[in-house]
Amino acid sequence: MVKQTIQIFARVKPTVRKQQQGIYSIDEDEKLTPSLEIILPRDLADGFVNNKRESYRFKFQRIFDQDAKQETIFENIAKPVAESVLAGYNGTIFAYGQTGSGKTFTITGGAERYSDRGIIPRTLSYIFEQLQKDSSKMYTTHISYLEIYNECGYDLLDPRHEASSLEDLPKVTVLEDPDQNIHLKNLSLHQATTEEEALNLLFLGDTNRMIAETPMNQASTRSHCIFTIHLSSKEPGSATVRHAKLHLVDLAGSERVAKTGVGGQLLTEAKYINLSLHYLEQVIIALSEKHRAHVPYRNSMMTSVLRDSLGGNCMTTMVATLSLEKRNIDESISTCRFAQRVALIKNEAVLNEEIDPKLMIIRLQKEIQELKDELAIVTGEQRTEALTEAELLQLEKLITSFLEDQDPESKLEVGTDMRKIHHCFHYLKKLLNDEKTHRQSTAPSANKDQNCQEPLKEEEYKKLRDILQQRDNEINILVNMLKKEKKKAQDALHLSSMDRGELRHGQSSPLPPGNPDGPKTLPLSAPTQAQDSSTSPYRSSLLHRKTGMREEMSLGRQEAFEIFKRDHADSVTIEDNKQILKQRFSEAKALGESINEARSKIGRLKEEITQRHVQQVALGISENTPLPSMPDQLEEKLRSQLEEEKRRYKTMFARLKALKVEIEHLQLLMDKAKVKLQKEFEAWWAKEATSLQQVSSPAVTPSNHVKPFPQMSEAQHERSQLLSNKSIPERPVSSVPLTGDSQTDSDILAFIKARQNILQRTGFQ
Repeated sequence: MVKQTIQIFARVKPTVRKQQQGIYSIDEDEKLTPSLEIILPRDLADGFVNNKRESYRFKFQRIFDQDAKQETIFENIAKPVAESVLAGYNGTIFAYGQTGSGKTFTITGGAERYSDRGIIPRTLSYIFEQLQKDSSKMYTTHISYLEIYNECGYDLLDPRHEASSLEDLPKVTVLEDPDQNIHLKNLSLHQATTEEEALNLLFLGDTNRMIAETPMNQASTRSHCIFTIHLSSKEPGSATVRHAKLHLVDLAGSERVAKTGVGGQLLTEAKYINLSLHYLEQVIIALSEKHRAHVPYRNSMMTSVLRDSLGGNCMTTMVATLSLEKRNIDESISTCRFAQRVALIKNEAVLNEEIDPKLMIIRLQKEIQELKDELAIVTGEQRTEALTEAELLQLEKLITSFLEDQDPESKLEVGTDMRKIHHCFHYLKKLLNDEKTHRQSTAPSANKDQNCQEPLKEEEYKKLRDILQQRDNEINILVNMLKKEKKKAQDALHLSSMDRGELRHGQSSPLPPGNPDGPKTLPLSAPTQAQDSSTSPYRSSLLHRKTGMREEMSLGRQEAFEIFKRDHADSVTIEDNKQILKQRFSEAKALGESINEARSKIGRLKEEITQRHVQQVALGISENTPLPSMPDQLEEKLRSQLEEEKRRYKTMFARLKALKVEIEHLQLLMDKAKVKLQKEFEAWWAKEATSLQQVSSPAVTPSNHVKPFPQMSEAQHERSQLLSNKSIPERPVSSVPLTGDSQTDSDILAFIKARQNILQRTGFQ
């Protein structure tokens, strides 16, 4: 049993340039506990008589300033908790603070750079790395992801999350057994055997979270989320099993509604968030009081789920996230006060060991049977009924295993039932008679088999020749098929190159006045298609599922999407991640080649050492001299080179393994950015198309007269005017030429409006 108080840490969020910085100082004396001092200068507007406090001082286990890296946070906060979980203790890490103070960034991490990974992905990497190193135990890992939104629980890993609305999903309910243990109904557990599977589950759950834009945060999480890692370990041959679970909690941020001025659905969400955090504070206050008999765990779902983490069987750590801007000083002081109350709570963590239930059931069943047999002997009860078929079959299995056992001290235990003892003797007698009969029948047939051995060999040779001829025919057929397929592919490639040449020739000449079917724009660029085709099947299917993206888009819509993607805020991040991914791929390729060279060099050095030994042995035999006890200088040199190559091989292999993890994480980040970009483009495109359909309805004349498209020279003139003057006159929507087809007209109008909006956003108009 480990008794300790809840560990509290503080992290200061970097301030925004436009906001005024608050005044604070961090005192990290090695002899004393680190402390944070927040200074509030007196405001002359409050008058000369002002008795407000000017400074507040709070103590923490450690305080991380604005320049703290994610790796430092993990090493000091999450790594000790993960080690205790691997040892068999329960653990919890939760972040608390106002909205926009960096809780989600600390727990989950950022989606832009690999170095911005949070506590959850780094903890998963560390746990699976330790599991691979420890081969003395058998481990099983399961993942669950719970979301508490408006005081209702939902399973973020439920596959119905993508196709159903939130109201149609089954709600997670809290159940309590007589021992006051909490069980969650409708919360699924997913087994993860590798780090990649666990990260995919994390990525799936993050895409299903409730996120909204608020005045305090552009991507504010509107729900509490609990990511739980369930770990079970067992030594081979042991009857005890260790169970441990690690809760990684991202609480929703508290906010003052009067300060933010939100309304509607955001106001409802803020009410539920503040209410659940208020109940959490009530539980903390009740636990910090020594003589408090009742603790209100059942007031909210979050406190019920985290019952063990707060004053129970768990090693808990809290991260207080602070935004020390001048406008957020009051909320930061409240967060620090809450952390000081949390530090008063003592937990008693117990090693979670239990006997394997399957072994316990087998042992109890055997004990019951032995007691029944002893009772039958004592009472003298005579059994006259015949044995059942199942009992006879069980006895025969016992006899067979007894005869096959090579241990001379093994025993045949059938109990004290005389019916079973008699049956065992009869069965053994039957086996002995069958063995004698088999020996007598096989003796004369041995000579006959020797006489027939030569013809059988000839038949086998003939059969093998026929099979070989059949395989040769199959190989020839396959080769001819491959040649035909290769010729078809070359013809298709030649036709596509001719089509591209015709397309470039058509674009260089102006369109005729009445040709509405001319090409509008080129398809997506080749690098983009190559990048999309290189992603894994899991991520591509996930992208199509999440965005609803169609397989084919019109050419105008593709051009609008390219311009929208180029001017999007995340385009720079996506390109940076692409460049980093290319660098990592090239580095991994170079490392793989170096590893292969080191492996071959190790093999050559081993062969040289072996040849050296053989030469020394041959020389000793020829000259009749004993072998030298110590290796010579050449062998010592070879051995030192071998050890050096082995160390170099291990270092490069470890680096290649780390590169693989980084590449997988970068691919997940890029997929997440693509999902976000496609969603925003679809929403913006639908909005523009709807508004343009309403405006352009009187554009078609009653006689359905179709106006011709403008000449291509006019479009070239507009493009040159855009490049030279960075200004283009805005064409009214009513003057756009229409084709008469509603779907085509909608695409044309939406594309022109999109083009004008993008030009306005980029400052050309």
